[in-house]
Amino acid sequence: MLNLAKYDITPERGFLSTYNIDEVILPPLFAPIIEAGAMLSDYLSTGCVRKFLDKVPEIKVTEFLKVATEQQVRTAMVHYSFIVQAYIWGEKEPSDRLPRNLAVPYYEISQKLEQFPLLPYSAYVLDNWGMFDKTGPISLENIYMVQNFLKGLDENWFVMVHVAIEATAGRALSAIPALLEAAEKKDTQGVIKGLTTVRDTWKDINPIMGRMIESCDPYTYYTRVRPYIHGWKNNPALPQGVLYEGVDAFGGKHMEFRGQTGSQSSIVPTMDALFQIDHAMDPLREYLLELHQYRPIKHRMFIEDVQKHSKLRDFAQNSRNAEVVDLYNDCVSLVAAFRTMHLEYAASYINKQAAKDGTNSTEVGTGGTPFMKYLKKHRDESTKHLLEKPKAVA
Repeated sequence: MLNLAKYDITPERGFLSTYNIDEVILPPLFAPIIEAGAMLSDYLSTGCVRKFLDKVPEIKVTEFLKVATEQQVRTAMVHYSFIVQAYIWGEKEPSDRLPRNLAVPYYEISQKLEQFPLLPYSAYVLDNWGMFDKTGPISLENIYMVQNFLKGLDENWFVMVHVAIEATAGRALSAIPALLEAAEKKDTQGVIKGLTTVRDTWKDINPIMGRMIESCDPYTYYTRVRPYIHGWKNNPALPQGVLYEGVDAFGGKHMEFRGQTGSQSSIVPTMDALFQIDHAMDPLREYLLELHQYRPIKHRMFIEDVQKHSKLRDFAQNSRNAEVVDLYNDCVSLVAAFRTMHLEYAASYINKQAAKDGTNSTEVGTGGTPFMKYLKKHRDESTKHLLEKPKAVA
């Protein structure tokens, strides 16, 4: 049976950090980075953020990385990621170079975590939240965003909704090991129990997603949240990518990396693996495979192991058990409903806003893809996997 702890997953937090970032103490040498992160909103407000970030000293992190805890490295990744994104996107025109005072330590930190040197979903959401009452639930009424760009309500809410979804998903993730084993052993009651937990969890997740509009206005998101989370691959504003000055491993070349996107969350890909949902071999499939490498390594391993071991759809299809089939279809339909909601948000938060002022591409998302086309295809490929209900025996 799969051991959740091996993959840095808990029933209470799902893929979220198992520690509290506000309790992680970085050594004094990071004081300039902590200060720059705290001042980021003020620096961005001037319209000349690079003038301030150019003065941040180059932190020598090599020795730190030899002795640091994983929590410390991930916390440093959070603060550096926001500073780097602000440097690239924080002025009227983007910068196609990242100065060595930021590029060199950031590269070393990202390599330690086996991630790419730009803001990932893990640093934006999974490791970037706190609780007011640590004995309370991880709910929208009890969480906050630790590192920000502009510190507005809309930015905070956008991230907080994702945090709440990730925490809620923990219940479904915790049911997967036993569910896989039950399907392997053809244990019908075990499968029913596991699928019921997954279904009920998704019934809680979708309403949280539905609350996005409460405090994240589409126009504000488009103009004050989205601009800072773009990447530099397949982005017309940075056609050659970004030069990481002083990073010898890149050989003086401009590098292209995909930007932060909710599609880097591991929840839905885990569900695809669990329900044996396949995507056609086309540019979308290639994108999904590439995007997989942007996730934390332990989360990648979990998705891969679930995919390797799952026989759930096969079992449901061959069981001829109406309850099993109904539960399987309920789960797939709820995930498809989540994808539909995501598609609707993309239309209202991006496409409609772009149509008003034309300042941002309606074709390419923060991850560097034609997101509307891909989201529709994700949803459609999910619903195609619904099973036919077995006919009642006369």
